[in-house]
Amino acid sequence: MMMWWHGLSITGSLAVTGPIGIAIAVWLLAGKSWRLTAAWCALFGVGMALVVATKMAFVGWGIGVESVEFAGFSGHAMRAAAVFPVAFFLAFRSSSVALRWFGVLAGTALAVLISISRVYVQAHSVSESVTGCLLGLLVAAVFIWYASTEHHLALSRLLVVFCIPVVLIAPRVEPVPAEMWITQAALYLSGHDKPYTRAIWREPKSPLR
Repeated sequence: MMMWWHGLSITGSLAVTGPIGIAIAVWLLAGKSWRLTAAWCALFGVGMALVVATKMAFVGWGIGVESVEFAGFSGHAMRAAAVFPVAFFLAFRSSSVALRWFGVLAGTALAVLISISRVYVQAHSVSESVTGCLLGLLVAAVFIWYASTEHHLALSRLLVVFCIPVVLIAPRVEPVPAEMWITQAALYLSGHDKPYTRAIWREPKSPLR
């Protein structure tokens, strides 16, 4: 069972969701959907920026929510919730309405499972996984709503063909050291020698005098 959760966790890694996110933008560009390309890049970029900002705030300055063990949005959960519903939506854009929304629900279900896996592999707290997933779903929902107003969006299903090998190859690819980069940037900006960790929440509190 743990191997299953670990495999799901890898599916949400930057090595998988990053290329799929880029593929969505390239796919939209190929279809000459300039406004949708800009919208996707902006929305996905904002989502990624919020993940990085919250993680840097904790690592560099210890800013988090101790009561719910929140030290930053889960990047895996956010990216999965953003890219998979959108990828399925676009892949079935020219299909029936029922099939199109079935694809969105399938992508959402996959994203939720990936978010749960981050808790099972002890990479994130429940609050970090839930909020990361909600942030990604917000990105996906806004984009899908905007894309639904485009009546001349003609795209093939080649994105699905591209996504399948990415998901299969990713487990064998060296992980992207995103967390290390975030830590280095946070320490540089904060001027601290050591990063804040969740251990600060387990330290005994000084009694009030």
